[in-house]
Amino acid sequence: MSEYTTVFGSLDRYEKGRLEIIDDDPRHYAFSNVFEVAAQAQPYEKIAVAKNLEYVVEVIRAEGRSDWFACAHDEFAVVLDGQVEIHLLKLDDPRSVLAQDSHGAVRVPGSPVGRKMGWMKLSRGHQALLPADAAYQFVAAQPGVVLLQTLHGDLTVEKWAEVCQA
Repeated sequence: MSEYTTVFGSLDRYEKGRLEIIDDDPRHYAFSNVFEVAAQAQPYEKIAVAKNLEYVVEVIRAEGRSDWFACAHDEFAVVLDGQVEIHLLKLDDPRSVLAQDSHGAVRVPGSPVGRKMGWMKLSRGHQALLPADAAYQFVAAQPGVVLLQTLHGDLTVEKWAEVCQA
């Protein structure tokens, strides 16, 4: 029996993956390494690393304090590396910054107006729901990595040729 050692990647230490195709055409597959994508990203750039119809998984390099974002639908965040605070604010008038049928997050200019909902401190493996019609802001004292499940929106950055290997 083979012995396996699980090694977790991080922003500072990751291995570039590779495809091991057993019985298929490698052109049917593409993959990316989320830590490599985050290592080369600008802070809070939302880079798509997976896509299924209008749904995307975005990698975010958390570093410093982000702008405020809001979304007309729920989003789901998972911290893969580092510690990230997420501050939440229930918008008084979400339709002033969000169309009801908008997809993906939008940047909220200035300081959003609303009621503070609290904040969460997340580390590797911790997950958070970012509720619809609420504004959120990430804060990370050290660089970290967040995976965000959302809908493709105006802030989604597609760099497939740069982030995928076949």
